Amino acid sequence: MPSSDLLNGAPHALQNAAKNHLWMYFTRHGNFSTHEVPMIVRGEGCYVYDDKNRKIIDGLSGLFTVQIGHGRKELGEAAKEQSDKLAFFPLWSYAHPMAASLAERLAKLAPGDLNKVFFTSGGGEAVESAWKLIKNYYKMIGKPTKHKIISRYLSYHGTSQGALSITGIPFAKIPFEPLVPGGHKVPNTNFYRAPEHLKNDEKEFGKWCADQIEQTIILEGPDSVAAVFLEPVQNSGGCFPPPPGYLERVREICTKYDILFVADETITAFGRIGETFAVNRFGIQPDILICAKGLTSGYAPMGAMIASEKLFEPFSTGTNMFAHGSTFGGHPVAAAVAMKNLDIMENEKINEHVRNNEGLFRRTLEKLYDIPIVGNIRGEGFFYGIELVKNQETKESFSTEESEKILRGFISQSLFENGIYCRTDDRGDPVIQLAPALIAGEDQFHEIEAILRNVLTQALKIV
Repeated sequence: MPSSDLLNGAPHALQNAAKNHLWMYFTRHGNFSTHEVPMIVRGEGCYVYDDKNRKIIDGLSGLFTVQIGHGRKELGEAAKEQSDKLAFFPLWSYAHPMAASLAERLAKLAPGDLNKVFFTSGGGEAVESAWKLIKNYYKMIGKPTKHKIISRYLSYHGTSQGALSITGIPFAKIPFEPLVPGGHKVPNTNFYRAPEHLKNDEKEFGKWCADQIEQTIILEGPDSVAAVFLEPVQNSGGCFPPPPGYLERVREICTKYDILFVADETITAFGRIGETFAVNRFGIQPDILICAKGLTSGYAPMGAMIASEKLFEPFSTGTNMFAHGSTFGGHPVAAAVAMKNLDIMENEKINEHVRNNEGLFRRTLEKLYDIPIVGNIRGEGFFYGIELVKNQETKESFSTEESEKILRGFISQSLFENGIYCRTDDRGDPVIQLAPALIAGEDQFHEIEAILRNVLTQALKIV
């Protein structure tokens, strides 16, 4: 069947195509024996529309990605213009104007001496590239035993074999073991679940979390530990902000033991928490910065590893090289889209909009505390998690079976049916994650709250 016939045909034809041939990510395909595959056909601003023409608020920006909203024709026009001029050329010993221009722009936006931009097709690939660079770097400077990576429990850094070793989600790792050796995990910064002796002092909790990094370094041996990977605001588990002083302490520890600090900003970059990079908000200088998703607002696949001058220096002389790359990294069309996306974000003052409205977003979501199963609402900017509990007072969480029944069995589907796309996540304690487009405002905040209120109130009946 010609593609035009399928796309213009009856909805059942697309359903059959999806069910019979499309292998979706992290998806229980068995569900579709009795249910239709949700089919999103178009987007406009903060909303998407399904194949039944239902208007649905995109409460997750696609996947923490569509910063400036759906349907921005300027980005399509930028892609066409570049495609007409130069549709593709690889960066294997050759450059093209868009990659060079975007690299310079990102280097100027990144803090300190993060001046070397290595393009990838996405965030996980950028994490993989960073670990390879780190290992290579330490070999080149005469410290070949430094190869281990420290990251946090429940953190998500990608799904390739290397990046998966850095990821801290058990269920995502077990089917693919043995993984690349060298990944070690430390506590995350979920203050809501802080140990009893620290539950009333967020700053001390943050110091304790950072100290666990130092203890792991000492235990493993500083000569074997190469880097600490962390998201400034951890995504998986439900948006864990850094406690006061935490990131500063981690930076101090890394410097003390000659360990590289890698900020994975696949999600937090490009306005998600009101700054181009979250490290700028928290005043932290990493050695490597990972970014992707919002770089193009999702209109083209692109990521980047931005490294310090120090890390580039061993590769800059003689016959030395970083023997790594990918076909589509720095793609000219994707780079053109990224440049236009950054133009729009600057011209429309997107970062400022987030900073001016994040308080209203938080206050609107916090109205949900009057629902007994809402335990904790946390996050920064336009990036929030709502943790669900059996008992607000004791913070008792749902069992695995209860979470399956409530979160997957009811809340997830009901939210979509009631007009919102967002994430329900049970990789740790059950949470609902929200990250609307950065152009969202008061109307969207109230719409999100109203839908959540309706669904969560209904969920009380099955608790």
